[in-house]
Amino acid sequence: MPIDADQDSPSSSPNCADITGGLDPGMELVENLHALAPLPTTPDDRDRTIISLRFGQEMAQAEIGRHLGVSRMHIFRILNRILAKLRAGTLTEK
Repeated sequence: MPIDADQDSPSSSPNCADITGGLDPGMELVENLHALAPLPTTPDDRDRTIISLRFGQEMAQAEIGRHLGVSRMHIFRILNRILAKLRAGTLTEK
């Protein structure tokens, strides 16, 4: 039913679905970054760069490896170490 429906007016008025909008795919990223904000920052520039490339620019591990001149396996290991630290931080920060 239209929001400002009048019994006598045609139903050309916007309905609730027209003005509330849909899901924003970028909102989950914002929520995730917000959840990580209280954690200590990663210790070095390389780690920050890798996190930014992987999750900010959504590059694959192989792409990051080529960009930084290291193997995909090395990027995999670095990401595992960084994420393990972040997970441990989220469990102890609450």
